[in-house]
Amino acid sequence: MQNFASEFSRATQLVLTGDPDLWAIVVLSLQVSVCAVLISAVIGMPVGAALAVARFPGRRALIILMNALMGFPPVVVGLLVYLMLSRSGPLGVLELLYTPTAMIIAQTVLVTPIIAALTRQVVELLAEEYSEQLRSLGVSRLASVPTLLWDARLALVTALLAGFGRAIAEVGAVIIVGGNINHVTRVMTTTIALETSKGNLALALALGAILIGIAVAVNAMVSALTLRAEQEGLRHA
Repeated sequence: MQNFASEFSRATQLVLTGDPDLWAIVVLSLQVSVCAVLISAVIGMPVGAALAVARFPGRRALIILMNALMGFPPVVVGLLVYLMLSRSGPLGVLELLYTPTAMIIAQTVLVTPIIAALTRQVVELLAEEYSEQLRSLGVSRLASVPTLLWDARLALVTALLAGFGRAIAEVGAVIIVGGNINHVTRVMTTTIALETSKGNLALALALGAILIGIAVAVNAMVSALTLRAEQEGLRHA
C-alpha cells in the first residue's frame, strides 16, 4: 500500500511539475490522433453521406461491410499497415514505417469506418425527414448531401469525438507500425504498457490519469452536443 501511495505521489508530481518527457508523449499522442480523425472525417463523412442518400445495387452489402469494419481488430489493422509500409511492401519506398505518419495511417484505417457509419445513420434519418421538401425544390439526392451534412453538423461533431476517443486509446495497431521508439513514436497507450512492464508505475499512472481525463472530457462534450441537438430538434418541431 505504501509503495502504491508513493508511486501515485510521484505520478502527481510528474503531472503538476510539467515533466517534459511526460508532456512530449501527451502532445505526440494528441497530434497523431487529431490528424487521423481529420483525415478520417475528410474520407468518412462524404462516403457515409453518399451511402445514406444514394440507391444502387450492392448498397446494403457496403453498409454491412462498413458496420463490420467498425469492429476491425486493431492488431490486424496494424499488421496490414505494417505489410504495406515494410521494405518489401508496395509502399516501402516511402520509408514511413516506425514514424508518426505510419501511426496516423493505422489510426485513420480504424477510425474512418466509425465516422462513415455514424455519418450514414445521421444523414439517412435527415434525408427521410426532409425528402418531400427536397423533392419539391428539385434537389437531387447527391446534391442534397452538403445541405444534410450542414444540418447534421452537431451530430457529426459527436461522430468526430467518438472517432477521436477510439484513436487516442489505441495501442495494438500503433505499437506495431510505430515501434514505440522513445521521443519518436512513443504515445500514451504504448508508454503505459511499456512502463508498467518495467515497473515504472509513476509514469504509467500519470499518463493513465491524463488519458482518463481526456476520455472524460470527450464524453462530456459528446453529452453536451447531444443535449444541444435534442433541444434544437424540439425547437424545430
